Amino acid sequence: MRDFSSDHRWLSLNTATVRKQGDLVAIIEACARHGIRAIDPWRDQVAAVGLDRAVRTVRDAGLELSGYCRGGMFTADAAHRIEARDDNRRAVDEAKALGAPCIVLVVGGLPQYSRPGSTASKDIVAARTQVHDAIAEMLEYARGANMPLAIEPLHPAYAADRACVNTTKQALDICDQLDPQRTGALGVALDVYHIWWDPELMPQIARAGKDRLLAFHVCDWLVPTKDILNDRGMMGDGVIDIKSARAAVEAQGFAGYSEIEIFSNDWWGRPMDEVLQTCIARHRTVV
Repeated sequence: MRDFSSDHRWLSLNTATVRKQGDLVAIIEACARHGIRAIDPWRDQVAAVGLDRAVRTVRDAGLELSGYCRGGMFTADAAHRIEARDDNRRAVDEAKALGAPCIVLVVGGLPQYSRPGSTASKDIVAARTQVHDAIAEMLEYARGANMPLAIEPLHPAYAADRACVNTTKQALDICDQLDPQRTGALGVALDVYHIWWDPELMPQIARAGKDRLLAFHVCDWLVPTKDILNDRGMMGDGVIDIKSARAAVEAQGFAGYSEIEIFSNDWWGRPMDEVLQTCIARHRTVV
């Protein structure tokens, strides 16, 4: 396993971590100031400053990307499926312009939550079938742009409103079905917040192998958790054995960034420089 104790070369900041403290330009400037070499920006943050400006600012700061958040939210009723398809194609185009190595896919839950205005449904089996079919369609477009897709399984608490793919096994089953040749066009983004509890995690990481491990995200699970979405912990403040998870993905050959992604009302209320300094310190000692 790589030694992170002496520097933070392999730290990437998911820009949601400080989304309340400034816009994307301010975040990029802060990362450059603290020697953070990579980011994973969110589409709404890019849209707020404009794609062209985002591309220039990333380039001028000399930053790399560890991913692009996010594509997906595939589930929809018939009236909204073209909208979902076109939105995901735009995500591919944006990721390509920014130089992202992959698009992280949060696949969507039940249609009424993934695409507001869709007819309500309780059929999660149908939702998972839609996800499979929509990824197949997006994959064809993404291959043309040479843009890998990374399915992110989310904790089961999000099955209804955010993602009906909830385990690494489910995500890898889709990969096996749609990319059996393991071309690198389709893989997974593993976030310890969502997968740490899974008793099948370690064998599934081994199953993924280097070619399907496209992204690795870190934060921590607080006990008690006050808000399932916006009370994620800074690494070391919770119960996740982050180093064991990183050791497992690196044993398969993963050599990319450990991307810090913290949705937290607590950390959003602190100055950006304090958050980044803490991220760097915990990256060196906990991650």
